[in-house]
Amino acid sequence: MRNELLWFLLLVVNFGSIMYVYKQYGKLGLYVWVPISTILANIQVFLLVDLFGFSTALGNIMYAGGFLVTDILSENYSEKDAKNAVKIGFFTLAVTAVIMKIAISFVPTNVEAGLKNFHSVQLIFDFMPRIMIAGLAAYGVSQTHDIWAYEFWRKRFPETKHIWIRNNFSTMVSQLIDNLVFTVIAFYGVYPKEVLIEMYWVTYFMKFIVAALDTPFVYLANSMKRKGQIREVKLEETM
Repeated sequence: MRNELLWFLLLVVNFGSIMYVYKQYGKLGLYVWVPISTILANIQVFLLVDLFGFSTALGNIMYAGGFLVTDILSENYSEKDAKNAVKIGFFTLAVTAVIMKIAISFVPTNVEAGLKNFHSVQLIFDFMPRIMIAGLAAYGVSQTHDIWAYEFWRKRFPETKHIWIRNNFSTMVSQLIDNLVFTVIAFYGVYPKEVLIEMYWVTYFMKFIVAALDTPFVYLANSMKRKGQIREVKLEETM
């Protein structure tokens, strides 16, 4: 029960934080959230935990937050703005992998505490290039589909009351694609086949739930935008 409560807490903190940065900083805030979610999701995916009686990797909530961001951008701004967010996510994943690979290639100081810390970080980021490649492939394919599908369904159901259709139909299929690409590239040969299959379906189920739960937040973001409650901060205002 502890893990389930923490999972729900993580969901609330994630979606609540997205709404906060959007309200305070507008589109810029959403762009800022993209690297936060992509980096944390790719670190959390190393944590295999039991949720609702099944084994699954963490990271699905943080990663799903990226889909919420692009859906808000698509809904309140434009398809181009959503694609810009995806480009930021791509750059974030790639540069993190390169920089951390260089960092863990240093020779650590011969001090017990320093060696322990160095090896702890190395344990994560030495495997991370594979995770990053999987993440880049899955992120690119699924997010491209998500943005396309969101526009596809919006043209057919343009009314505000139908946000739930374009949000869920685009995200849930995109998550299915994302999960398949990422699981195969990142974990094939790492875990036994039966664990891999269980991880795939349980992770997708978790992402499915998160995708359904993020729908009210897309409505909330749209309502805040229409009511003029979003403070659109320009980059020069932050300098």
